Amino acid sequence: MIKKKGTFIIAEIGINHNGIINNAKKLINVAKNCGADAVKFQTYNTHNLISKSQTLMSYQKRNMRSSISQFKMLKKCELTKIQFLELKKYCDKKKIEFISTPYDYESALMLKKIGVKKIKIASTDANNIPLIKEILKLNIETIISTGTTNEKEFDIIYKIIKKIPAKKKISYLHCISYYPCPIEILNLNVIKNYRNKYNIPIGFSDHSNSVISGAIAIALGANIIEKHITLNKKLFGPDHKSSLEPNEFRTYISNIKEAEKMLGSGIRILKTIEKKVKIQMQKSIYLINDIKKNDIINLKNIIIKRPASSLKPLFLNKILGKKAKRDIKKMTNISLGDFTT
Repeated sequence: MIKKKGTFIIAEIGINHNGIINNAKKLINVAKNCGADAVKFQTYNTHNLISKSQTLMSYQKRNMRSSISQFKMLKKCELTKIQFLELKKYCDKKKIEFISTPYDYESALMLKKIGVKKIKIASTDANNIPLIKEILKLNIETIISTGTTNEKEFDIIYKIIKKIPAKKKISYLHCISYYPCPIEILNLNVIKNYRNKYNIPIGFSDHSNSVISGAIAIALGANIIEKHITLNKKLFGPDHKSSLEPNEFRTYISNIKEAEKMLGSGIRILKTIEKKVKIQMQKSIYLINDIKKNDIINLKNIIIKRPASSLKPLFLNKILGKKAKRDIKKMTNISLGDFTT
């Protein structure tokens, strides 16, 4: 379970480096400069992941306007173990966490060996319980994305994972697997629903082009936000169009930080800035005429008006029908001790 004061923000690089290591480093720099806590890549063996004949998904065809096969596209973006180690070291140097999504156990094991502290399981494998169980044996913090998974399916997944000893190392991400995702189908209330229903740490994997969606998600209880970034939305690839360019990503994070400030602790306390206006703003109980000792107080004797330097209106019923213990001048401050109990 991710423990951090504030939202844990993951800049999803994925395969937006297009297989070019320098692009990957540029994106790491963007993530760091914008204020992200981590970057995330994808680790896979193309031959083990997909068949050579697999065509592009509908959103990929639309975004890329190409007849290239998924195999060729993914092979072009596949990085080697040496390249991942280089990127991990680069992240360490830049003081930003390196995370990746393994699509098989061997990839997960490799990530563990190079010192990765967190692994993200993609929506592709949200119901791949055998893989999840094997990855959890690595005793590494795991984030599971839930795209294309309905609530009934998630309920089954959750009940299985709950029985695994390493369940405390798991967080979940609400996700709609469409790129870019129209805002009207983001269904962000799922975050609140799952948080309340399952009592789990949950975040949001955001594939929309909105710069406020992350801020709204944390208002609903998300403690992790994952968002794709790109150097240029016009680059060739399936995810660039659903990613944020550097200036957009900076705004996105800024909105999250502002939302955190607005949300506060949830405990209503009087802030110093309010204390300064409390007396002038609120009202008190005052007597509108002089009264003598043993006079009985009734509504005709009092007025409630500013400032709040006398007895609070909250205690009006405690003095009505009571006798004054002393002579009291009108419009002077009174207290409960001035009246019989």
